[in-house]
Amino acid sequence: MKIEVFSDFSCPFCYIGKKELERAITEAGYSNQVEIEFKAFQIDSNASKEVGQSYYENVMAHHEVTFEQAELMTAGIMERAKEVGLTYNFAAMKKVHTENAHRLAKWTKQFGKEAAYTEALMAAYLIDGKDLNDEAVLLAVIQKLNLDVAEAKEVLSNPEAFIEELEKDRYDAQQIGVQSVPFFVFNNRYGIKGAEPNEVFVRTLHECQALKQF
Repeated sequence: MKIEVFSDFSCPFCYIGKKELERAITEAGYSNQVEIEFKAFQIDSNASKEVGQSYYENVMAHHEVTFEQAELMTAGIMERAKEVGLTYNFAAMKKVHTENAHRLAKWTKQFGKEAAYTEALMAAYLIDGKDLNDEAVLLAVIQKLNLDVAEAKEVLSNPEAFIEELEKDRYDAQQIGVQSVPFFVFNNRYGIKGAEPNEVFVRTLHECQALKQF
């Protein structure tokens, strides 16, 4: 069974959805039977590549609300994150441009480390409040994964490296109408939009498996 996951590292619901999918795979009994392919989707390709606004400042500007209202808007997301064992730190988060992070993800794929890289970056941003615009943050993850830091630096220093792979993901998203993330595609047949409850993922997994038997 193949599942394509369109997501962004800075997307709060993407990390929640990822955790729900992983839990569903285990609970449904399909561990080691599922291939997960991560697809890059930048929530805001126009975001600054320098130090960005705080998460709350961005929410305030985008929705024209007060700081208190911005806090209330994220409170529900924080509670939803706790349901899957995640403690989000919106106060530490900054608005980020994730192109470099996605390019490096494509590089890690050849070493079978893309899933671990994705987990590490989502945790770094959403839980630890790390700035994904900072190359040192990305390279620290690379080092923890026991990959070649010097080679990773070369990827980051070349703005054209792995751009074609990102463009392919954008094309795929456009072809199936993905406009927001997370978005999950099961065996190129079923789609789940957003961080749906666990039972939705479990049911979809069973439906995909049932189709394989005919």
